[in-house]
Amino acid sequence: MALTREQLAQRVARELQDGYYVNLGIGIPTLVANYVPDGIEVMLQSENGLLGMGPFPTEEEIDADLINAGKQTVTTIKGSSIFDSAESFAMIRGGHVDLTVLGAFEVDVSGNIASWMIPGKLIKGMGGAMDLVAGADNIIVTMTHASKHGESKLLPQCTLPLTGAACIKKVVTDLAYIEIADNKFWLKERAPGVSVDDIIKLTAGELVVPEVVPEMTF
Repeated sequence: MALTREQLAQRVARELQDGYYVNLGIGIPTLVANYVPDGIEVMLQSENGLLGMGPFPTEEEIDADLINAGKQTVTTIKGSSIFDSAESFAMIRGGHVDLTVLGAFEVDVSGNIASWMIPGKLIKGMGGAMDLVAGADNIIVTMTHASKHGESKLLPQCTLPLTGAACIKKVVTDLAYIEIADNKFWLKERAPGVSVDDIIKLTAGELVVPEVVPEMTF
């Protein structure tokens, strides 16, 4: 059974470590703020100028002036700070973000990512994604394994315009957790109830499959 958006966020949240400064991209990545593991402290950074983002607000907590980069209302945690986007991008470009979580249209075996445009479709622009992939050494992509038409998003080579080259090492999809190394996808975990054959069928790039692939637990 494919993971829900919330389960994807929960699995990504396991990659957080105490003391990390983390940027969450638009879409599924923003949900990670709701699943920071107990016992650790992370500072979530938003490129519109917020450091110390908390979980999404309840109806009583909503402040229309307090938003993330995706224009969703958010909360802040103790010690948070608000600043202009120039300072935020200086932080990103200076390599001060420990982990970035992004969505994507495609990822390939070389670790290339295409996440910002599909030719012929209306787009809002690049946003902060190009700066994020250039300024971070530790990037996790979370996305569906295949498009709504059933076409693999894990490819031998990206077909869409790239956001960044050779920068992705980990991918969490609704079917699997995969690492990228040596121009191959390495299957590490599978979603509960999802078979290895299901993952193989929907992975276009070369996939290395161990004898035993553990199921994710929630």
